[in-house]
Amino acid sequence: MPDFSKESWEEDLKDFRRQSEGITDEMLVVLIGDMVTEEALPTYQTLLNTFEGADDPTGVSQNPWSKWSRKWTSEENRHGDLLNRYLYLTGRCDMRAIEVTIQRLITSGFNAGANKDPYRGFIYTSFQERATKISHGNVGKIAKKQGDSNLARICATIAGDEARHEKAYQAFVKELLARDPDNTLLAFADMMRGQITMPAQLMDDGLHVGGQKPAPGDTKLFASFSVVAQKLGVYTVLDYANIMEHLMKIWNISELEGLSAEAVEAQDYLCKLPKRYGRLAERAMKKETGANHVPVEFSWVNGRLV
Repeated sequence: MPDFSKESWEEDLKDFRRQSEGITDEMLVVLIGDMVTEEALPTYQTLLNTFEGADDPTGVSQNPWSKWSRKWTSEENRHGDLLNRYLYLTGRCDMRAIEVTIQRLITSGFNAGANKDPYRGFIYTSFQERATKISHGNVGKIAKKQGDSNLARICATIAGDEARHEKAYQAFVKELLARDPDNTLLAFADMMRGQITMPAQLMDDGLHVGGQKPAPGDTKLFASFSVVAQKLGVYTVLDYANIMEHLMKIWNISELEGLSAEAVEAQDYLCKLPKRYGRLAERAMKKETGANHVPVEFSWVNGRLV
């Protein structure tokens, strides 16, 4: 970011803005949606504190789980700050509409389906951290192609944080599988039956009409944002399927032995999912590619059609 304490700040800012001019409105919409998701951080820390036995009961507790959740939160906090600052300095966005969206999303909250269960919770975060890593990483790659090296570095840095968080949460689940495979498998299967809820599914600016019919539980704004993200290849249904396959491999789900009858049933269900998800994703991608996308107005970019 431009350093305003330097004498060259004015030229640095002009150069910063020149680079950002190459970023398309489609990219801005995806970047804003990602930023809004990151800025809803208070909701996510609240989620971590609902996990029974892995919470922070006093707010300053010194047990390992409490320390972890606060350190994770402090790192995540920088992501939204950085992306927010980038968007503000480009001068190309309606920051008031964006801030309204952030406030409304935090107010609405979200339900990850963890039900206070740390098993379910860490499965969710394992999935979600990988999803955000993929999304930020792809935005960075596109930013580089569109000529903005600043945004490319920003997104690559954030994706690196998400990659480390992903490994940590996946290590937690791996340990759960070693200590209590039956209940961990049951939790995993149950989470996948309900599908993974995206944390920003309730984003709303109070204005968006949109042309995309939202999925159950999604807002119109989130549906429109998701369509643009999929069109750009930032985060698609195929990525969702690939994450599922990755988790199955890294946790060696198919090789677990000595399970109860109920857990074996869950294992069989999970082992069939990657191929099934892959087929559905490919079908959905082909359908999406052939569909005529009707541009819609986004308040985030001053009402321009995207």
